[in-house]
Amino acid sequence: MPLAQTKLYTEADYYNLPEDVRAELIEGNLIYNQAAPSRVHQTILMELSGTIRNYLKSKGGPCRVYPAPFAVKLKDDRKTIVEPDISVICDRNKLTDRGCTGAPDWIIEIVSPGNSSHDYVLKLNLYANAGVREYWIVDPRKERIFVYHLEQEHFEIETYTFHDCIPVGIYPDLQIDFASLDL
Repeated sequence: MPLAQTKLYTEADYYNLPEDVRAELIEGNLIYNQAAPSRVHQTILMELSGTIRNYLKSKGGPCRVYPAPFAVKLKDDRKTIVEPDISVICDRNKLTDRGCTGAPDWIIEIVSPGNSSHDYVLKLNLYANAGVREYWIVDPRKERIFVYHLEQEHFEIETYTFHDCIPVGIYPDLQIDFASLDL
């Protein structure tokens, strides 16, 4: 008996989804994000995005911060497009009308209860392999932030709480004080 074939989706399939459908394309598989984010998730997203945006504006450099939904095509293979909660891109040549092509410098994912392995395992490996320099996983339930410095040969992890002031590896003069965020 022949095995059932699964359809591999393409970049064209992803961009032809209805505008109100949130999904990611990972290695040719469409992964739907059907549940709306929680209020806590959105509060963290806005507080972090605002803090990062204010810092970037004060420096006047090329870097930009983009909150989800924002399409990031990690590689030019047309099989993987993700929508990180927060993406920081410093090479403006990576920016397109549709989002970003190539690895952002810094990605932050805020864990939702139904997809924690998605952020802790699948995306960690995708981002490391794509060349993302720094990856944060913010876990509201555990009140923990896991910071991965991926640009090193063997990436390191540091763990913080919602009461800590967290240094940003790619910006030596930026620290995010989680205790001061309006969560």
